[in-house]
Amino acid sequence: MVTVTHDFEVTNYRQLDGMGVDKFVSSSTFSVAGYDWNIKFYPDGSDSKESDKGSASAFLSHLSPTKDVRTQFTLNMLEKHGEIQVTNYDEIERIFSPSCPCWGYPDFIQKSKLKSSPNISNGYFTFTIRCILTIIKEPRTEVKRTLVDAPGPNLQDHLVQMLKDGEGADVTFNVCGQLFDAHRCLLAARSPVFKAELYGPMKEKTTQHIKIDGIEPPIFKELLHFVYADSMLDDEQYKEGRTAKLQHLLVAADRYGLEKLRVLCESKLCESIDVETIATTLVLAEQHHCKDLKEACVEFMAPRNVLQTVMATDGFKHLVESCPLVMKELLDKVSRSG
Repeated sequence: MVTVTHDFEVTNYRQLDGMGVDKFVSSSTFSVAGYDWNIKFYPDGSDSKESDKGSASAFLSHLSPTKDVRTQFTLNMLEKHGEIQVTNYDEIERIFSPSCPCWGYPDFIQKSKLKSSPNISNGYFTFTIRCILTIIKEPRTEVKRTLVDAPGPNLQDHLVQMLKDGEGADVTFNVCGQLFDAHRCLLAARSPVFKAELYGPMKEKTTQHIKIDGIEPPIFKELLHFVYADSMLDDEQYKEGRTAKLQHLLVAADRYGLEKLRVLCESKLCESIDVETIATTLVLAEQHHCKDLKEACVEFMAPRNVLQTVMATDGFKHLVESCPLVMKELLDKVSRSG
C-alpha cells in the first residue's frame, strides 16, 4: 500500500459562491503509486437535486484511468490553515475505474455553514480540503521455493589444509634447517616482498629452495599460516613468552609487507605491555613505525615510579642506545606529567 496526503486550499469562497450547479474548481494534480489525481470542489453542488439542498460537493477524481485502481480515502474540510477540522467523514474504500473515475460527497457541506463561518475576514473565506489517499496494490503471485541452507564459507580452511598437506607446493623455504613447503602464486598474491623474490627482476636465482635468515621456525610458521588463513594462530601458543613471540612476528610481518598482520601484532602488544618487556617493545615500535604502540608504551612509562622500575631492566639500556630521540620524547612526557 502507498499513502499520500494532499491539501487543496480553496481561497476566497465568497467569489465562488453562485458560480452555478455542476461548476467546479480543482486542485493541482498529484501522483500516488504512478496514478494521477485531483480534488474537485463544487461550490453550488454537483447536481441540480443536491443544489436544492443547498450543499457544496467534493470529489476525488482519477485522471485518465486505464484500469481499475483499488483505494481507501477520506475527504474532509479544515479551517484556519488546517488547525480546525470542520467535517469528520470516515475512510471509504472504492475502486476507481474507467467507467467510474470519481468518488466523493455530493452534499459535502451545507452552504449556509460556509457563509456563516466565524473565520470569514473582510468578506473573504479560505479553507482546506484534505485528501488522504491510499492505493492498495494487487498482491503478486509468488512461487514458493524450498530454501536450501548453503554451507558457510570455507576457502580459508581449504587453503590452510593445502598448506599442511603440501600438495601442489612449488617452493621450499629453509628456516634454520627446518623446511616449509608453500605455493608461490599465493605467496606473491599476499606479499609484495614474496612477489619480488619469486617473480620480480630481483627474484632469487633458485626459486624452488630459498633460505630464510633472521627468523625462527615457529615465527615463520605463524607467518605462513597468516598468508593462507588471513588470521593468526590461536593465542594459546603464546602462554609462555607471548610478548617476545609477538615482537618477532611483528618484525617478520613488516619485513614481508604483511600490513594486516603487523597491525594485529601491534594491537596485541598494546594489550600486553608490562615492565619487563616494554623497553624492547618501544624500540620495535620506533623502528617499525608503529605509532599507536609507541604512544601506548610512552603513556605506560610516563609515571615516575613506573619509569624507575623500567630503568632497572636489561632492555632499557638497549632503548637508550637505539632510540635517543624516543628517550627525549619520554622525558618530556615525564616532566609534563610530573
